[in-house]
Amino acid sequence: MKSVIIVGGGISGLITAIELAKAGIAPTVIEKKVYPFHRVCGEYISSETIPFLKKRGLYPGSFSPPVISRFQLTSVNGKSAYLHLDSGGFGISRFAFDQFLYGQAKAAGVHFLLNTQVDKIHWVDERFFVQTKDQTLETDLVVGSFGKRSTIDSSLNRGFIRKRSPYIGVKYHIRTDHPPNLIALHNFKDGYCGISNIEGGKTNLCYLSHRHHLKHYGNLKAMEEAVLFKNPFLKSIFRNSEFLFEKAETINEISFETKGPVDQHILMTGDAAGMITPLCGNGMAMAIHSSKILSEMVIRFCNDPGYKREQLERDYARSWKAIFEKRLWAGRQIQRLFGSEWASDRMVNLARHATPLANWLVGKTHGKPF
Repeated sequence: MKSVIIVGGGISGLITAIELAKAGIAPTVIEKKVYPFHRVCGEYISSETIPFLKKRGLYPGSFSPPVISRFQLTSVNGKSAYLHLDSGGFGISRFAFDQFLYGQAKAAGVHFLLNTQVDKIHWVDERFFVQTKDQTLETDLVVGSFGKRSTIDSSLNRGFIRKRSPYIGVKYHIRTDHPPNLIALHNFKDGYCGISNIEGGKTNLCYLSHRHHLKHYGNLKAMEEAVLFKNPFLKSIFRNSEFLFEKAETINEISFETKGPVDQHILMTGDAAGMITPLCGNGMAMAIHSSKILSEMVIRFCNDPGYKREQLERDYARSWKAIFEKRLWAGRQIQRLFGSEWASDRMVNLARHATPLANWLVGKTHGKPF
């Protein structure tokens, strides 16, 4: 029986682990934190995932996640437009969804090493050696599910990690008057903020900004008041909401550079394989879909002696690129239209007066049900 170690216990890592365990392969998941915990994330999952989640018993229906079917776009100076989302989705926090999946994984027999940081991954003589502070584990396969940016990316000297990124991500949970079926995208200078409801009557507020604003103003509060508040919608939300975190969740140097689904024989999934721009609101759906296609191939590799590693890596890379590469490219192109007064005004006018074209652009960031 071949062994599998999954480094990182986010959505893609957990679902991959669950699928392997249900197929009789008992993986080990190494996660540097202890569940439950928050992550910087838009916390919107498009409806393309629902058939798979329900079929596999992984849809978080017990949380009564709000159904999202409308989209609001505002410009830096406060112009606004609304669109109907043909596919739509639902909202749920990573705090709740990851904890739910963790419980499902434990019940399926997945082994966890929590509060454990992986320092290095070595590939020697067709075997992996996964090094932590306390031990070195040997395994046949390693799945990389370590998120947007990790120390492991640095130790592997991955290409994207050598390119400095100007973006920071910030997330709050708030209580505010926000329609349950609406996801909003509010522009501000050099950034944008997504707002949508999650479970328990809460709202997720997550924004991407250029780090030079933070450097200039010195702290988040001063930056938000000086930059984000130029959009009257954001000013009203910040002024009239109850903020539920003691401090914001943040992440530095978010990169949208090409990463690749296979790197040094490690099978990457979720954000470790490639990250779609947050304005597209589809990172969680891509993580779920990538874990589905990867787990199916890993199960075949573990059960079929004739299915060799080279073929597994080739098949996964081809499938991943066929499904996600165009969406990632579209996201990078669309992002260029956001974060400036002129471009955001043009986008709002497009949504108002050329609705079919605007819907087509939104559709390019969503996938088909699977």
